[in-house]
Amino acid sequence: MNTVKQRCIKACMILSLIVAPLGSSADDFVAAEKKVLALAKAAISLRSVRGEDNQTPAVAALFRDALLDGGWSKEDVEIVPLDDTAYFIATWAGSDPSLGPIVISAHMDVVEAKREDWERDPFRPIVENGYLYGRGASDTKFDAAQALIALIALRRQGFTPRRTIVVAFSGDEETTMHSSKVIADRLSHATLVLNVDGAAGVLDEVTGRPSYWSWQGAEKTYADFELVITNPGGHSSAPRADNAIAQMSSVLARIAQHHFEPELNDITRDYLTQSADLEPDLDKAAVMRAFVQDPSNPEAIAALRNDPGLIGVIGTTCVPTMVDGGHARNALPQRVTAIVNCRIFPGHEKAAIAEALRRIAGQPNLHLTEINPEYVVSAPASPFDATFVQAVTNAIGLAFGEMPIFASQASGATDSMWYRALGIPSYGASGTFLKMSDDFSHGLNERVPTGHIQASLVYYTTLLATLASQ
Repeated sequence: MNTVKQRCIKACMILSLIVAPLGSSADDFVAAEKKVLALAKAAISLRSVRGEDNQTPAVAALFRDALLDGGWSKEDVEIVPLDDTAYFIATWAGSDPSLGPIVISAHMDVVEAKREDWERDPFRPIVENGYLYGRGASDTKFDAAQALIALIALRRQGFTPRRTIVVAFSGDEETTMHSSKVIADRLSHATLVLNVDGAAGVLDEVTGRPSYWSWQGAEKTYADFELVITNPGGHSSAPRADNAIAQMSSVLARIAQHHFEPELNDITRDYLTQSADLEPDLDKAAVMRAFVQDPSNPEAIAALRNDPGLIGVIGTTCVPTMVDGGHARNALPQRVTAIVNCRIFPGHEKAAIAEALRRIAGQPNLHLTEINPEYVVSAPASPFDATFVQAVTNAIGLAFGEMPIFASQASGATDSMWYRALGIPSYGASGTFLKMSDDFSHGLNERVPTGHIQASLVYYTTLLATLASQ
């Protein structure tokens, strides 16, 4: 008997203790695995990209039909058109309406993918050599399918949630996040959000076995700032001290050289502490531990700032990313524009960082504005909730075996930020495992391994049954 099947049987036994009657078997997980692949492939084949011919509403209809077939009533499933997209909300009422609901969050839209750039058609999903290829395979249609099929399995097995479970899938997470905000506002009474888009398990590059798993408890706030310097310009044969290009060069140099104050929260503390135990470079591991012990340690700060993989973990970063200036080779520049991209540590408002950039720039005639401020909101970290951590630890251990499990903080935005901004704990907790070398989210030839679907279903069914029973 293989290990996965043993775990499926054990999961069935444990779940039967949570609710009765359950009456599932390991064979149910085999059938569910096929349904995951079929649903994921059908979703990937729909080009849910913002703009003309956006098929996100069709993805929502696909997921709706899956839930209707799984026992949901039409009244409990809602598809809401919004701009050129749509969002999807489905409700499974719990036995105690006084309790706040558990939300399963994901997004149905994907980043653009052009056929001429890919080895395979990005919107013709195919399974080859143990991988599912296609745009949205890892971000995040595959995990959305796994979560839905797990939820359907729980319902068919006779599970009755104490807390209401709400499936809430947005339709523009990769662009404007308009639907993401609308959904969070509608679900502001939620108790907890389980976001299947965020954090995941890592497979060993050589053996392919699970190495560790992390859950996402915080994310840095994304912000783009436009910097503009203008003046009357003039003939290049008569240079002046207020040359806009020279002024902007000095401004960008000061911003690039500036370091924001190092910080630590419960999420990054856990990440640095536990990942240090996995770090093969003993000097690097010592530096990580030293920073946790004393975030003002200058040697530890300097070492972490020199590490591209860790500089973003210890504080806000702002970096110039684009510059455009001048209008003729033989004329003084009349206008220079630059873009500074910031990833802001949780707990700081975007306006405060904008004001800090103005001070750092030290240029009186600089005009600084945030680009598309409505797309992103500042949000605190989710609490380090011991009950949630124990639930995911148990579920991962049951499904994949014992391994290191720790918190993580993302450098980019997900739908979780809208919930966190409202004070609702949201946790990225994907049931997918993949090698770091196989992470092609947003890139060419996106793919995800298919060898752990049954284990992922054990994880999702166990975790959802636990959280919805509390």
